[in-house]
Amino acid sequence: MSPGDIFNDLTPHARVVTAVLPFVIALSVRLVLGNNLLTRWLISLSVMWFAANILMAPYSAGMRQDIRNLRTLLP
Repeated sequence: MSPGDIFNDLTPHARVVTAVLPFVIALSVRLVLGNNLLTRWLISLSVMWFAANILMAPYSAGMRQDIRNLRTLLP
């Protein structure tokens, strides 16, 4: 079992939460601690995490199978 398999078993709502929650936490930390180097890094990392989740979502196992099925329907 590879670490990526954990995300394949998540529901769509859980996938959204795993993409958005780090950003919400980073914003909350920024509100509490103010604008400093740590909070800027946290927000930058959480934005990259969100982008990676959004860009990699179509490549989940279910989506790959849907793309393969679509190819068979096209002439």
